[in-house]
Amino acid sequence: MTSTVPASLTRTADGSALQAVLLDMDGTLVDTEGFWWDAEVEVFKALGHVLDETWRDVVVGGPMTRSASFLIEATGAAITLAELTVLLNDTFEDRIARGVPMMPGARRLLGELADQGVPAALVSASHRRIIDRVLTSLGPEHFALTVAGDEVPRTKPHPDPYLLAARGLGADPARCAVVEDTATGVAAAEAAGCRVVAVPSVAPIPPASGRTVVASLEEVDLAFLRRMMTRRP
Repeated sequence: MTSTVPASLTRTADGSALQAVLLDMDGTLVDTEGFWWDAEVEVFKALGHVLDETWRDVVVGGPMTRSASFLIEATGAAITLAELTVLLNDTFEDRIARGVPMMPGARRLLGELADQGVPAALVSASHRRIIDRVLTSLGPEHFALTVAGDEVPRTKPHPDPYLLAARGLGADPARCAVVEDTATGVAAAEAAGCRVVAVPSVAPIPPASGRTVVASLEEVDLAFLRRMMTRRP
C-alpha cells in the first residue's frame, strides 16, 4: 500500500457523511479492460491456444491469480501460474507503455475530489508494477494512497483491499463511496460495507440495495456521491 498525503487530509471539510472515495482502476478510471483481454489472447496464441470470447466475462475484473488459473484450466496450456503471471504482466505493460486512455468523466471527477479536499484511494486487483505505470497517466497526486492486488493476502472479490484503503485513510468503510466497473469489484466493496456506484464496462451489473448503477462516470460528481451516501439502502 502506497500513501501520498498526510492523515490530516482524511476528513471532508463540510462534515458530510462522505469521508472518502475509493476507486477501481481498470475499466473504471482507465479504458484498459480490453488491453488485458488482448494481452491474454496474445500470450495464449503464442502458447498455441485460442481463447473463447465467452471467457472474457469470466476473467474481467478478477485478480490475476483467478483469471490466469481459469485460462490455464480452460485451455490446458502447459504453463505454470507463476510463469503465466509474468507473461501477462509483461505483455500488458508493453501495451500501456505509450499511455492509457481515460474513461469519460474520470479526469474531471479526480480533479473535483482533489479541489474539494476529499481523500481518494486507488484500489486495484492489478499488481503494483502495473498500477505504478498507469499512475503516470492518472496522476499520482490525485490519490492519498493506492492498494495493489499483490499487496493483500486476499484481493477482490474479498473485502480486504477496500478495508485496507479505508483504514489507511482513517475513514469508516460505511462512509466511503466506491466506484467500480465489475461484479467482482462491486462484491468486494459491498462486503467491506461501502456504498457503491457501479459503472459497468464489459458485463452488466444489476441494481441492488445500497448500490447505484450508472452508464458513465460523466454522471458522477461530488454532489452525486454525497447524495448517494445520505440515501437509505
